[in-house]
Amino acid sequence: MPDQDINITAYLKTHCGWSEGVRAIFRKYDLAYEEKDIIKNPAFRWEMEQKSGQPLSPCVIVNDNMLADVSGEEVEAWMIENDLLAKSEETPDAPIDSACTDEEHAAMAAQALNIGKVKIIE
Repeated sequence: MPDQDINITAYLKTHCGWSEGVRAIFRKYDLAYEEKDIIKNPAFRWEMEQKSGQPLSPCVIVNDNMLADVSGEEVEAWMIENDLLAKSEETPDAPIDSACTDEEHAAMAAQALNIGKVKIIE
């Protein structure tokens, strides 16, 4: 494996099975990365769409290579195939190839409904 720095920027959602799978791969290999939360900061979503040419996340840039709409499993495979990582048999601490559960979707929907509500205190 080449001895080189790995520069990673990840466009992820705050709560998302796919995004958590990407994070799990970064934790598995103890990789440093810059996370850009496209839910908390809409400017990051716009930036991701401009750089990837499409609206789906997660998107991960590894050393100037855009991996658009990927799972953690795909990020790991790409990095191994490109000699950036040596394959580890360690089990990730979260699923690396699954969508959000129905419960996670319900929680996100409930949170979205609460955004922008004004609480009136009498």
